[in-house]
Amino acid sequence: MQLPVISDSPARPQFSVLPDADRAPARARYAVISLGCPKNLVDTEQMLGRLDADGYRMVDSVDGADFVVINTCGFIASAREESLGAIDEMLQLKRDGRLKGVVVTGCLAERHREALLEERPDIDALVGVFGRDEIVSVADRLFGGLHEQRTVFRPAPIRALADNMRAAVTPRHFAYLKISEGCDRLCTFCAIPKMRGKHASKPIEQVVAEAKALAASGVREMVVVAQDTTYYGMDIYGKPRLQDLLEQLDQIEGLEWIRLMYFYPMYIEDSLLRTIAQADRILPYIDMPLQHASDTMLRRMARRVNRSQIESIVGRIRELIPGVVMRTTMISGFPGETKTDHQELLRFITKQRFEHLGVFPYSIEPGTPAEKLADRVPEKVIQRRLGELMTAQQEVAFEWTQSRVGSGQEVLLDSPLPEQQGVWIGRTAAEAPDIDGLVYVTEQPGDDLAPGKIVPCEFVAADGYDLVAVATGESR
Repeated sequence: MQLPVISDSPARPQFSVLPDADRAPARARYAVISLGCPKNLVDTEQMLGRLDADGYRMVDSVDGADFVVINTCGFIASAREESLGAIDEMLQLKRDGRLKGVVVTGCLAERHREALLEERPDIDALVGVFGRDEIVSVADRLFGGLHEQRTVFRPAPIRALADNMRAAVTPRHFAYLKISEGCDRLCTFCAIPKMRGKHASKPIEQVVAEAKALAASGVREMVVVAQDTTYYGMDIYGKPRLQDLLEQLDQIEGLEWIRLMYFYPMYIEDSLLRTIAQADRILPYIDMPLQHASDTMLRRMARRVNRSQIESIVGRIRELIPGVVMRTTMISGFPGETKTDHQELLRFITKQRFEHLGVFPYSIEPGTPAEKLADRVPEKVIQRRLGELMTAQQEVAFEWTQSRVGSGQEVLLDSPLPEQQGVWIGRTAAEAPDIDGLVYVTEQPGDDLAPGKIVPCEFVAADGYDLVAVATGESR
């Protein structure tokens, strides 16, 4: 058996629009650049759905586009730089006569507002987070030659906006389901409440309706996202209602996997964990960003939990959800972080053995309380500490991946591997889309494999964070 060649940057599936013969004449054609988190991607899909319903047509390259929509991220410095780089690249295409318009939407637009227009006056329109549903009017003004209104900013709504007109940009077999918007946490490092407002939940019946629509469209894996998932429902019902929501989502026919992201380490009751453990469709996978493990740092971050409470929560999750896989993220170099704080975090990572863990270097976020904190950690020290944390986590992750060789598990196929025929890219319940490792499945004679199919596999090799597998049974 020939094992697949695993590249350092495996290709993600690419998606094309419908052929012109299958569509009505377009009012105008546009390309889209969607940056940032899955929650931002849902906003992108909602805008695309509205544009498509009004006769605008998405193309898969700016070369065939009349205008481009850039849905930006403004979360941390590196994300802002990526967003600004994309804007500048598209503005240069406009100056070269290859685009007629550049529309900037999302978190960076919300955060910088008119200052972004002052810095880059060639931007045709600026749309804030909560102006996204007016994207058709923005496009109409752009192509109607009406330039008197170049910005659309709306206040955060009391209830999260509906996401019922989405045009998917993910593969057909998986999608993100946003259950709430905004955040009531006041973590000192975070600007999300300034960009996306206070926590606002969708009513349970609305979330269930959107989930059923996704299932009916062919979605097999649904990834539940929010800024603060465990706080879901507090604003509407006076108490968290994630457990009640999950019980209803678990009954939806057509869905195979329901994955849970962005837990905050509060409001995690044993009854919620038992619901997850006993569910038919909810995966034993919990993403819970913790940010640090030093009590001093947790207080300076205003996280409202301490090290002991975190250890208790992680222990309960592992005890009550058999076989659970956990993902978390940490911040290295927060102002005031001492060598002792760093060593505490290093020991915590080594002890807890998270299957997936990412580390962000702290960056100064304008307008946040942490911007005014003294005792800044030098960048060189931050990078050294980040490297030590990731080295420790790499050892944990590689050992875990290697321990899975020889075992079997179902794999959801995402796409063929472009550079090697007969090999597929997939994921198990233990890997979330785009952020965790991959499984490379070697197709056997007679296999009926296709994107979106779930196939039983045996793991035959490990390569860092990734696994190599062979199909061992019929796909479904």
